Amino acid sequence: MKPQLTAKNWFGKASAGLILGFLIALGVSGLFRTLGGVQEAFFSTKGQFSMWLMSPVWALVVSLVFLFRTSLRAWGWLALANIVLWGLIAVLGGLRP
Repeated sequence: MKPQLTAKNWFGKASAGLILGFLIALGVSGLFRTLGGVQEAFFSTKGQFSMWLMSPVWALVVSLVFLFRTSLRAWGWLALANIVLWGLIAVLGGLRP
């Protein structure tokens, strides 16, 4: 029988969402800029969209982090997501001239 979701370990989950969630939001914004070919200033429409994309992504991660059963799982999965995301940015960013 699976253990039920509890309010236990909320500090570990919240800190994982705040710290690693911020890095995920930053990475999603950077991936959008990389894939979207945004080379313009931040004051362009694409640059502004990329910048403002961080808030909803970060809020979503912080909200959904409490669905993990333990704080260790939250840290682990969000760390893995960060590694994949930033690795993708490094690979795709390195291919540009």
